[in-house]
Parts: sequence; C-alpha cells; structure tokens
Amino acid sequence: MDAFAIFGLQTTATLVTYALVARWYVWPRLARLARPDALVPLLLVHTLRTLGLVLIVPAVTDPDIPRSFSVPLAYGDLIAAALAFIAIAAVRLRFQIAIPIVWLFNLEGTADLVTAVAQGISTRATDYQLGAAWFIPTYFVPLLWVTHTLIFILLLKRGRAAVPAVGARIA
Repeated sequence: MDAFAIFGLQTTATLVTYALVARWYVWPRLARLARPDALVPLLLVHTLRTLGLVLIVPAVTDPDIPRSFSVPLAYGDLIAAALAFIAIAAVRLRFQIAIPIVWLFNLEGTADLVTAVAQGISTRATDYQLGAAWFIPTYFVPLLWVTHTLIFILLLKRGRAAVPAVGARIA
C-alpha cells in the first residue's frame, strides 16, 4: 500500500471507532445533561488544537511541505483552540452570548477542518515527511470531526434552550 492508502485506512478506521464510542458511550451521558454542561467536555477536546502548530516547525515535519498548506492549517487550528477556550469560559460563566460563541467556534473549527482536508488532498500532503505529525490527521482529526458533530447536534437539538444566568442552578 502507498502512503495515501494507509492514510485513508487509518483515518477511516479511527473515525468509525470514535463515532461508535460517541454513539454508544458519550452521547447517552451527554444527552442527560443540561446543554451548557454537555458542551464543555466537547469544547475541551478542541483546546488541544494548538497541536496543529507542529506543521510549521521545520525540525518536526518536512521543511518542503508547502506553506500554502501548513500555515493556514496551523493558524486555523490556533484560532479554533482560542475560540474553544473563549466558548468554555462563556458557557461556564453562563453568559447570554455563550451559545452564539459556541456556534462561531463550531463553524470556524469545522470550516478549518474542511479547508485542511481540501488543501491536504490538493498538495498531496502524504507525499511529504510528516514525522510525528502523521498522527494528527489520522488519529486526532477524526476525534475533532466527531466532537464537532456532537456540538452541532447539541446546538440544533436544544436550539431554543435558554442559557441560565450566572449562579443559577441547572437541573
């Protein structure tokens, strides 16, 4: 098998595994929680997206990886991580603007992943020496797809739910 086929196999198997874990174990627990409480653990996963910055560290990845691919990917992930932190703070503090901030995060984060996939394919990223960064798209990005999906479900399913005021008890 060539690198692209191995990449596809690993990514697909990982995505299916995370989706099954989410369906069988994570969602049943999150569905019982108030929306703010269910969103926070999903958002926490995305605070780790600073990992994408490794693609612009020449000592870690192939210095010949096109910067038109690596730079937008790295900074798109950094923006998503920052928005995830902001969303967590807004949700935990029960700010009225919390849900719109989560929407902003989820839309930007998803758009960043779509862009990274498209650019990765167009630049043939698997043809470059990715080193340890290989594990980001094959094992971490599928987790991001699944958590983005769960966040969208929470936002859409409970779209009309009010965000309780700071200090209010959530049943």
